[in-house]
Amino acid sequence: MSANDRPSGQQTKTSATHESAFLKACRREPVPHTPVWFMRQAGRSLPEYLKVREGIAMLDSCMMPELVTEITLQPVRRHKVDAAIYFSDIVVPLKAIGIDLDIKPGVGPVIADPIRTRADLARLRDLTPEDVHYVTEAIGMLTAELGPTPLIGFAGAPFTLASYLVEGGPSRNHERTKAMMYGEPELWAELLDRLAEITGAFLKVQIAAGASAVQLFDSWVGALAPADYRRSVMPASAKVFDAVAPYGVPRIHFGVGTGELLGLMGEAGADVVGVDWRVPMDEGARRVGPGKALQGNLDPAVLFAPTATVEAKTREVLDAAAGLEGHVFNLGHGVMPTTDPDALTRLVEYVHTQTAR
Repeated sequence: MSANDRPSGQQTKTSATHESAFLKACRREPVPHTPVWFMRQAGRSLPEYLKVREGIAMLDSCMMPELVTEITLQPVRRHKVDAAIYFSDIVVPLKAIGIDLDIKPGVGPVIADPIRTRADLARLRDLTPEDVHYVTEAIGMLTAELGPTPLIGFAGAPFTLASYLVEGGPSRNHERTKAMMYGEPELWAELLDRLAEITGAFLKVQIAAGASAVQLFDSWVGALAPADYRRSVMPASAKVFDAVAPYGVPRIHFGVGTGELLGLMGEAGADVVGVDWRVPMDEGARRVGPGKALQGNLDPAVLFAPTATVEAKTREVLDAAAGLEGHVFNLGHGVMPTTDPDALTRLVEYVHTQTAR
């Protein structure tokens, strides 16, 4: 991609954002300290978040640029994290193309008419920038406020979106999803391919508006065996990563319970592979192989323990990550709603202090 083709929001290689600790770690370059951010850092654990979201439905809040900006900035102000992550939800692009869905408190995304036949695929039309104009507007506002702090864009991966669409909502065992994957492989492949197109387009909008990196969340993919992932999921995830490759921003891939899939998730095209708390960082590096940075991986539940315990467990993570080519410190999954925000602030300071070069 030439300089003339570069999207207007993308940072140049001389910008302060480009030289941030977070982006350096993603590129496996020397860093002044191990960078820190948290999945779900802009969310229910913050009293200021609960205050501004009061009386506003989740999907509505995702379409209000000023509110999105405020919520995205809150953890940066409070915790001094090294990156912000755009406040949204993985089903936003599905809602934007007209899928009848809602996020029900205490349940999650619920689809009114699940996708279960080839005829249903017609409802998954292409996503255009105009469909998510509020994303472009919000990211423009955010990058103006964030200064040198990078903004991470994100999207749900095709498998996880497909699971919601086929099941009609969250599922413990993914029965209908796997039934389609195993029993109707051609329909399944078409479904994931359509979702890969939509997801790639959604990430392109975020990068073009100014996101410095993107993360693909495959929340449910840990339910699969490696052979099934390689055959039935990896091509669609790779298509998403290929779609944004020309932009030159780091691509992060994260899933829960994916210890057996880490190598394949890296193969799919990620520059950074997220590791949950079940696999030590050094073992994660062995499974992923060389040429990738890693992200993770303190157990979110540890934050409920005394500060000395949190620091000891954090030290274990840092020690296990000491030999990595690049390390972004994060939790092994998202911040739990009842987490003490001060524990997160102390954790950021501890990692920065302990890893200062």
